[in-house]
Amino acid sequence: MLELLRTGSSGVDGLAATLGISSSTVRRDLAHLSAIGAITRSYGGASAAAPFQERELSERVTVEHPAKAAIAARAAELIPAGATIFLDAGSTCGELARHLWGREGITVLTRSLDAATFLASSPGIEVIVTGGKVARTSHGLEGPLADFALGRYMVDVAFLGVDAVDPADGVGEPTLPEAHVKETAARRSRRTVVLADATKLHRGSVPAWAPLPAGWTLVTNEVDDLVLNLYRAEGVDVISTG
Repeated sequence: MLELLRTGSSGVDGLAATLGISSSTVRRDLAHLSAIGAITRSYGGASAAAPFQERELSERVTVEHPAKAAIAARAAELIPAGATIFLDAGSTCGELARHLWGREGITVLTRSLDAATFLASSPGIEVIVTGGKVARTSHGLEGPLADFALGRYMVDVAFLGVDAVDPADGVGEPTLPEAHVKETAARRSRRTVVLADATKLHRGSVPAWAPLPAGWTLVTNEVDDLVLNLYRAEGVDVISTG
């Protein structure tokens, strides 16, 4: 259906005839594709979504906030006592930073300027910032300096935020530098945990992808086993907060 939309087909009846399915099935599938951001609905049909554009962090923190808070609370339970963790940039990882406040004896290596500032005055936490170029929309650090710092550490758990996630291809980001820093963080961790609300469990038009090591963990509010079983089939440890 997406391929047809990209080639100019848009009407419900035309899509149904070409695909050999009912109009009601087309409408249901278009509703799903619209919900995950893959298309834009129009009167009587739809069109393929425009190229991916990352939202500003100030906007993202207000989107799906209850889901992100629940994901962060569950993720905080995965941190062993005395652990060294990597904390990514982004709105869900920002929620996780709030759950770390007041913890004792952990070290947080982060590429997030916001998380570093927030946690710096928590007396029981040692905060280390990777360095690097600041990504405008996420306030995350990227590039050779970030990669250099990550390469000097081995962390117990790496918590990654995402713009999209795929069971086989890993995590999607708006640029290759941001994808690369996530790949490096995952490679330098004993356990990789991806924090993704249900709206992120689709590829959409996100351009840059970072593969993840086998056996990574997904923490999400998605409850549909049709979706989650795709991850389980790839060996992903799924934790649903729903």
